[in-house]
Amino acid sequence: MNDYNRENHEAEQLLYNHWLELVQVEQPAELIDRFRTLFVRGTGYPDRTIADALEKIAASKHAQQEFKYILNRCCHIPINRWQTYPSKQAAIPELIAVFEEAPKIVIGYSRSRSVRSIPQLVHQFTESEQYLALKRLAKVITHSNEDSSNTKTPATLALGNLIPRYPYLYKHCLLSDDSTYEQQKIIKKIQAQKQQQFEIDLSQYVAHQVRKAQTARRQTSLSFGRNIDPIKNPTLLSDPQLFFALKQFVGKVEGADTYRQLAGRFRANTTTNQSYGSFKDDLYEYLISSVTDDRYGKCQFSEKLYKQLQNTLPHNDDRKLNEFLTIRTCSQLLNFLVVESPARPNHFVFIDLISNLGATQTTGLLLKIVLICGKVKPYLEKRLAILFGHYELSTREGVVWLIEALENLNLALSTNFGKVDVSFVQ
Repeated sequence: MNDYNRENHEAEQLLYNHWLELVQVEQPAELIDRFRTLFVRGTGYPDRTIADALEKIAASKHAQQEFKYILNRCCHIPINRWQTYPSKQAAIPELIAVFEEAPKIVIGYSRSRSVRSIPQLVHQFTESEQYLALKRLAKVITHSNEDSSNTKTPATLALGNLIPRYPYLYKHCLLSDDSTYEQQKIIKKIQAQKQQQFEIDLSQYVAHQVRKAQTARRQTSLSFGRNIDPIKNPTLLSDPQLFFALKQFVGKVEGADTYRQLAGRFRANTTTNQSYGSFKDDLYEYLISSVTDDRYGKCQFSEKLYKQLQNTLPHNDDRKLNEFLTIRTCSQLLNFLVVESPARPNHFVFIDLISNLGATQTTGLLLKIVLICGKVKPYLEKRLAILFGHYELSTREGVVWLIEALENLNLALSTNFGKVDVSFVQ
């Protein structure tokens, strides 16, 4: 336990216990006002003991590093409880929005040094990863699936407003490095609910469109219109884009094989007796076979892919293949194909792939990797979360390529790892 924790553990615990007690007896509006008074206004809080505890924390020499974690945990105490009550969930975005008022308080604040630092620390909190995750959570809770699937959402709105659409990003975008086990459980539950709803909406829409097409062929569209209510496309893709993607992800892509069958055959032919070097050669052939653009694939991308694999852990080429080498190779491939890290957000290869192959075939390439090594699925989701964060403030119309990639990955993961069955579109 560092000096900060030793000196301030009691004050922190006093704060946490305070919110734990109040959230059980007070209405959300009362609690939100308490947060505003204590953290934003910085004066006039009715419980002097709690105000003193906060001042002690703010006066610590470690406050700049630790305060964001403390305030984040304070926020999650009511959030965790309200999330379990549908009637109280609307209060969560209101609580999170309170801190947007903080910068107005910082200028001209004139009390003791310790008290003066509280609004400044709160302002710093609003610029932290912790608060960014909270704001994303607010968007997810605020927008119902029906609202977030509306393709009429203005193209001038920021990409960040689309976060409710992509449950596979939640773990990486709605949690921060200090998230508790309870917070992780809540996000996992929200993710499961959103994913299930998307799969239901997708299944219903696809079945609806198939029936509509069948009815049109039988020239009974008038009776069809009377009997079946229209259903909204749950994606941001056009109908041709949607059905092309579904046929790719669940239909036959190479001869008579689906992606899942190709992956199954690759895994069956991969043994621990073969060398790591030969595995990389097989992996190259397995991946490059999906690149159908001969000019791009054979002249540009194939050389880059081959070089990437040859340069991956070359000192292990003569060793026998094992799980560690498989996972490491696939994760480094995803770095190369998508993006490496927030600190190095270069994604030229990804943009190049989408420009030449399109979002659907590019996603198919990524799907092939995840299907042979399921343990890198969270790693792929993290790569897309990095790009989402990188372009979060960009307008939708400025990152159409990324939105198409996000939508395609949503379909690829849902149809291959979820419970939705749309195999009838083959």
